[in-house]
Amino acid sequence: MPYDVSKMADWQIAEAAEEKMPTPEEWRVKLGLKTDEILAYGKAGKLDFLKIIERLKDRPDGKYIEVTAVTPTPLGEGKTTTTMGLIEGLGKQGANVGGCIRQPSGGPTMNVKGTAAGGGNALLIPHTEFSMGLTGDINDIMNAHNLAMVALTARMQHERNYDDAKLAKLSRMRRLDIDPTRVEMGWVLDYCAQSLRNIVIGIGGKKDGFLMQSKFAIAVSSELMAILSIIRDLTDLRERMQNITLAYDKQGNPVTTGDLEVAGAMTAWMRNTINPTLCCTAEYQPVMVHAGPFANIAVGQSSIIGDRLGLKMFDYHVTESGFAADIGFEKFWNVKCRYSGLKPNVSVLVATVRSLKMHGGGPKVTPGVALPEAYSKTAPHLVEQGCANLLHHINTIRAAGINPVVAINRFPTDTEEEINIVRRSAESAGARCAVSSHYANGGIGAGELANAVKDACEEKNNFKFLYPNEMKLRQRVEEIARVVYGADGVSWSTEAETKAKDFEADPKYDEYATMMVKTHLSLSHDPTKKGVPKGWTLPIRDILNYSGAKFLCPMAGAISLMPGTGSDPAFKKVDIDVNTGRVTGLHEVD
Repeated sequence: MPYDVSKMADWQIAEAAEEKMPTPEEWRVKLGLKTDEILAYGKAGKLDFLKIIERLKDRPDGKYIEVTAVTPTPLGEGKTTTTMGLIEGLGKQGANVGGCIRQPSGGPTMNVKGTAAGGGNALLIPHTEFSMGLTGDINDIMNAHNLAMVALTARMQHERNYDDAKLAKLSRMRRLDIDPTRVEMGWVLDYCAQSLRNIVIGIGGKKDGFLMQSKFAIAVSSELMAILSIIRDLTDLRERMQNITLAYDKQGNPVTTGDLEVAGAMTAWMRNTINPTLCCTAEYQPVMVHAGPFANIAVGQSSIIGDRLGLKMFDYHVTESGFAADIGFEKFWNVKCRYSGLKPNVSVLVATVRSLKMHGGGPKVTPGVALPEAYSKTAPHLVEQGCANLLHHINTIRAAGINPVVAINRFPTDTEEEINIVRRSAESAGARCAVSSHYANGGIGAGELANAVKDACEEKNNFKFLYPNEMKLRQRVEEIARVVYGADGVSWSTEAETKAKDFEADPKYDEYATMMVKTHLSLSHDPTKKGVPKGWTLPIRDILNYSGAKFLCPMAGAISLMPGTGSDPAFKKVDIDVNTGRVTGLHEVD
């Protein structure tokens, strides 16, 4: 029986469900794994990717299902909840189903958005472990990333303090002549810490480091997380770690992790991160957790490794992309699938009546502030107007050759009239549409959605990329802006255009993926512009070079890689029961 969501918070539902959660050894038997293919970590376990993929390499792939969404409100529209619900719904029908989602960042978990564990009866467990570090992948990424910065700043200090002969004698160093005004990488911390966006380091004497400006970003925006998302194996990881650009020398040449002889140690820190962590839904279907969030400032996908494993282990494998289809799906489509060689069978587009009311001209939605009355009372005119955003995202997915399934994530305040408006709009565009009450009812409530997805998986699609690899950077950005965002064109700052021309002139950058950096709160670069903005131009102000991941990242608008903590953060509700050691209050909402 589903738990009563009107009486139990998510952490309480998780606690009850975890009483019957399979142990790692029970999972090993249930999934047909060998003794050494699952590594126990408390309630969860890691899957030994290299061993399992080698054993199953000749098994045919299952159906590949991607989950994305309409442009969300700042509260999110339940994409992970729908992912969990769909897995539960397919499981209720006896399907061999599993999935892979991303590990939540400590930033939003302790801030406003919550744990990204799903919710209600469509929840991932073990909830506390998932929400607070799990098996340590993000910590390993932080350590590896910050080790690179330690290597860089120590080298700058020693080169300042010693001449060439002394450098060579002390540690076989050659002078790299690093330009302190062109240090590209900063430090990372997995919290939303706005006070660390711009800092000064090295204050003190000559033994206290190199005096210069520096910065912090949130850990999951690290290039190392991007690399983890797209690698195929440990060899691929080691090679990419060698080529990360940290800074430039005074002649304009890149200074890499390989130059600093730190790539091997960084890979050693990350050796265990290549193995996905095995968790499950509240109804005990297997779900892997691998890689991290933040599709507006990173790749924002669960990993290629997780999808490769899931497609071999399950008949239906569900993966999730961050934020809306203009960001998460676009990167899944043109970056992840290009790197993996995998082709999806269907994409599920999550929509809520709440989000469509906002896009139809509804009042502003602010995290931590009570929703205006328009979102709890029937407002069919707002829903009707907001469906333009839904149709835009349907067309984006269809541009990839896929006919999507629209999943209406039903809230208790949604009326039949409002639901029918969304259904008619989706079906008029040629998409399948299903209403799902998985939050309240778990897999039983996701039956209609499961049926629609199964039907769609049997339909042949004509999956194709938006642009060929041969297309140059500025043309790619123009294509993404016009087709995916609905812009009239692209404008380039002087700095961004100069960089773009330099990248286009060097053939090695032709194979780099184009990884757009843009707000998730609008189809445009301006988060205040809702619905489907018209008559606008996408401004590109800079381009980041992730040379290890092989990403060029055009930056639209003012995006910070370090979010800020709000005035009423979630950590105020989190505590511990000193008698039992249980964590309380995670993802608890008023």
